[in-house]
Amino acid sequence: MDRSQKADAVAQLNAVFNEVSVVVVTRNLGMTVAQSTDLRNKMRDAGASYKVAKNRLAKLALKDTDYVGLDDMLTGPVGLAWSADPVAAAKAAVDFAKSNDKLEIVGGSMGAVVLDEAGIKALASMPSLDELRGKLVGLINAPATKIAQVVTAPAAKVARVFGAYAAKDAA
Repeated sequence: MDRSQKADAVAQLNAVFNEVSVVVVTRNLGMTVAQSTDLRNKMRDAGASYKVAKNRLAKLALKDTDYVGLDDMLTGPVGLAWSADPVAAAKAAVDFAKSNDKLEIVGGSMGAVVLDEAGIKALASMPSLDELRGKLVGLINAPATKIAQVVTAPAAKVARVFGAYAAKDAA
């Protein structure tokens, strides 16, 4: 990797750090190519990205971003996962780490807030942004459904009474 490629890599990582809302630092201890590909696919499906980066270049890219606190975690063979959704990258990394002992969660950061391994696991247990939106729509929709049921209930009762009288007169 020559100097211009390194500068491009630092600039790309810096742009990523300025756009995302969460970064998860993982340590991959001897993962195979197939396992790495599987991890990247799961990250992509969750709306996150995963990249193995050179620590020195990643440290340079962290400068002048909210993620400066990650500097101490960048030792050894690390990978970086990130996403715009505050939960997606953490959830995908923790789920993959449960099924693969070669991926270890080191920590991460949500903006300027640095999280340890337990913090990332707690973040992963939270509902995603899409799940929260679904719950919110359900909560908003529930009162309207109840109102419709209350409004139509008296008419249904009257119809049943008329039906009962009609059946009584017919008999």
